[in-house]
Amino acid sequence: MPRPTAAQFAYGSCTVIFSTLAMLLLSQTSSGPGVALVAVAALALGLLVAMTVPQPKARTLTAVPSRRPDADREPVPAARVAAGAGETARGRAA
Repeated sequence: MPRPTAAQFAYGSCTVIFSTLAMLLLSQTSSGPGVALVAVAALALGLLVAMTVPQPKARTLTAVPSRRPDADREPVPAARVAAGAGETARGRAA
């Protein structure tokens, strides 16, 4: 069974509180069994509301490659790159 979300807690709690107040005011009960019945009915209604709140869709994670495609090539030292670029430029200039 999945864990309840924050929205489910919020909707269920608000339903319990407001339905309890509404039923106590409308029924004008002051006896112990009457208040207990109203409380049980409000809890049942809150549970019903909390369970009918839609669950968020499960997100699918995309596969991330463990290595970059160019990771197979050996790194070229910077000195060799600079020397090679300079020789090419000198060869064209001469």
